Amino acid sequence: MRTFGDRVRHALLFEAVALAIFIPGSAAVFGHPVEQMGFIGIASATLATLWNFVFNVGFDRAMRRLRGSVHKTLAIRVTHTLLFEAGLVVMLIPLIAWYLGIGLWQALLMDLAIVVFYLVYGFLFNLAYDRIFPIAAAAPAALNTGRPL
Repeated sequence: MRTFGDRVRHALLFEAVALAIFIPGSAAVFGHPVEQMGFIGIASATLATLWNFVFNVGFDRAMRRLRGSVHKTLAIRVTHTLLFEAGLVVMLIPLIAWYLGIGLWQALLMDLAIVVFYLVYGFLFNLAYDRIFPIAAAAPAALNTGRPL
């Protein structure tokens, strides 16, 4: 299971890279000023960072309890990403509608477009993160007993 420090690093890296892509990209795509999309991006990233930490800790605990391991197969990684994004959408739609002065329906459509970006980004980021920062494998029993392999 990942450590507290590793989860903090994961969440911060995830959001920093995402903001560098999201703010200028969303301003261009949605036609809102960079400042407005910057606020949406930073507010969303703050909420997403907190959600990311809480969700990932809970997901890993559930996996360990239900499967005895935190190893994520491709299917589990897809499920993980979809569940994370669904929770975030529910939290972000009212914020987007309020700040941009648009209706909930417009905010939902905007958020769905953002979700598509984050689904692809989140999947690729997490695959890369798992490869760059792998979970340490348990030491073989012979190493724990002091006996030669």
